[in-house]
Amino acid sequence: MITCAQRLLDLLEAYGIDTVFGIPGVHTIELYRGFDTSPLHHITPRHEQGAGFMADGYARSTGKPAACFIITGPGMTNIATAMGQALADSIPMLVISGVNRRDTLGRGQGRLHELPNQQQTLAGVSVFSHTLLDANALDEVMARAFAVFQSARPGPVHIEIPLDVMPQPVNDAPIRVPRFYPPAASPAALDEAAAWLTEARRPLILLGGGCANAAASARALVERLDAPAMTTINARGVLGVGHPLDLGNCSSLPAGRELALKADVVLALGTELGETDYDLVADEGFILEGRLIRVDIDPQQLARNRLPDLALLGDVGEVMKGIAERLLKAERLSDRAGRDGIVQADAVRQRLALRERPDVAPYAEWLDALRQALPEATIVGDSTGPVYAGNFLIDMPAPRRWFNAATGYGTLGYALPAAIGAAIAVPERPVIALVGDGGLMFTLSELATARDASLPLAVVIWNNQGYGEIRRYMDSHDVARRGVELTAPEFSALAQGFGCEHRYAGTPEALAEALQASQRGSQKMRAPTLIEVTAKD
Repeated sequence: MITCAQRLLDLLEAYGIDTVFGIPGVHTIELYRGFDTSPLHHITPRHEQGAGFMADGYARSTGKPAACFIITGPGMTNIATAMGQALADSIPMLVISGVNRRDTLGRGQGRLHELPNQQQTLAGVSVFSHTLLDANALDEVMARAFAVFQSARPGPVHIEIPLDVMPQPVNDAPIRVPRFYPPAASPAALDEAAAWLTEARRPLILLGGGCANAAASARALVERLDAPAMTTINARGVLGVGHPLDLGNCSSLPAGRELALKADVVLALGTELGETDYDLVADEGFILEGRLIRVDIDPQQLARNRLPDLALLGDVGEVMKGIAERLLKAERLSDRAGRDGIVQADAVRQRLALRERPDVAPYAEWLDALRQALPEATIVGDSTGPVYAGNFLIDMPAPRRWFNAATGYGTLGYALPAAIGAAIAVPERPVIALVGDGGLMFTLSELATARDASLPLAVVIWNNQGYGEIRRYMDSHDVARRGVELTAPEFSALAQGFGCEHRYAGTPEALAEALQASQRGSQKMRAPTLIEVTAKD
């Protein structure tokens, strides 16, 4: 017989989780019993929100969930923001927390860390939140969590274990790990989708974050159709660098919207079709008049935002393969006169003239420096000017290399801890955190976590002394500036205090040099480097 807490460690290992982000507390100490003999890697953040963002960055870099061990009450309300970000972007995350003894739940006795109903508090930022009342039900609840991660639209799952359940003995039976497969679209639906696309003269493909695990299938389908493709922020890199049919994230711009309006068949793959991807200017100007085919792993998502003419429920990668196979057999697809996808894409690209836009041009050379200095790097962004510009401009060699919190849930302070998670997940790849001075202050303490883990993070600080994006928004709406003029700290002194390096970069060339220097040094001497760019609105 072993305890419930010890069984949990064995289950995490069995399901392939190798990293736990956690801050031990009196209500979670039992979860750590046996950790000294477990192969699990433990990282101690400086704040529970940081733990959640680290798990988020880990999952975005690998497609695999990490676990978080979080104390009751304030620990859970602290991580709730990170869970909200993960839920908005369909990021798998397993959050394990303590909760007070079963006989005290809901009684309002003023016990340490007590909430009226912790499970209900977290249910709104979880795919599901469960209170484990019986230690022997742990295997079942864990299997439910991985059914979500592997065969449904992923997101955070919260399992809370009462203090009196953690030490309960459980039957030490062999662990059974089910193999979960996502649903598959029906052959009839695939046939109909392929027929529509075969007949289309001006097809358009919308690639969302659901395509991140199926880059090869996405490229094959786009090329087979000879159709222009728009890629959302979370799909950046799915088609690789410089693909002639990839128009990137242009659906909020006039040239991209005109292309979408004229498309006779639109194939939307693994995308919410939500405002922060397709309507950044919030004017409802992204209009689709052609027939819409939607593919998603979530049946409810198939009917949100845009009603489809044809909906296919299933794994996006498998659906793309199925459609491509049928297109290959379609004789009429060889007659492509009038389709000219690459010509269409080139015409849109010229009209977009992204590097000439006043809201993008100031950042272009700086973004070039990032990519040229460390071409294989993962770039993790916050809500800051160069990230907004990069969402239009950046071109990545593979998926899971560019992600940020500048859209969607839009959490400030995301970049640094998420970059730590990415660096831990894929240690052989350089990681750049791209953050403003205002956003960095939300989670600055996590520099200590990166230092303790000897991570050679490059933290590029776009220092404009405050909340520059909100200043511009206030100016454009004739609102007097209030609450946005801040004094940034002396980052060189902070770097010294945290045991990190610090460099100033006055030019894109200096930024490239600083980025390359950040990756030098022996494994034992590695530490984050703060690279400060003095910016102007």
